[in-house]
Amino acid sequence: MKKIILIAIAFIGLQATAQQRQQGPNKRDGRQKMMNLSAEEIATLQTKKMTLFLDLNESQQTQIMAINLENVKARKAHMEARKAKKEAGNTEKPTQEERLKMMNARLDHKIEMKAKMKNILNDEQYAKWEKAQMRMAKKGKDNKKGQRQGKKKQRQ
Repeated sequence: MKKIILIAIAFIGLQATAQQRQQGPNKRDGRQKMMNLSAEEIATLQTKKMTLFLDLNESQQTQIMAINLENVKARKAHMEARKAKKEAGNTEKPTQEERLKMMNARLDHKIEMKAKMKNILNDEQYAKWEKAQMRMAKKGKDNKKGQRQGKKKQRQ
């Protein structure tokens, strides 16, 4: 009796691990679709999402649309430069000084964005926006942490 139960458990375990995983929609697919959109379209989508989330009025929408458009254009230019560098075969890791420069530029941009948003949004909207930014930052860190752990498991 024990042998039959043991064989059944082993068989079920093999069945579970042998089944092929179904691939759901991948995050990269979403990014690829967004890359196919123009900068204006992406900025419009972002602004509409923020309008729904923060209940923005018309003047706030136009100001935030301008900021989003500027950010999207800069991001697209950066991605194109990185892509061209990769295709040229110059994909070497940045030096410590370059890394510091990039981190300072990113933090300066965040400070600038916070100041702009504080001028555009009222106190309640700003608090809600800041809370969402914190949530997104935490989510990004968690995703990055999960990716690192996945890579460690693959190496082992």
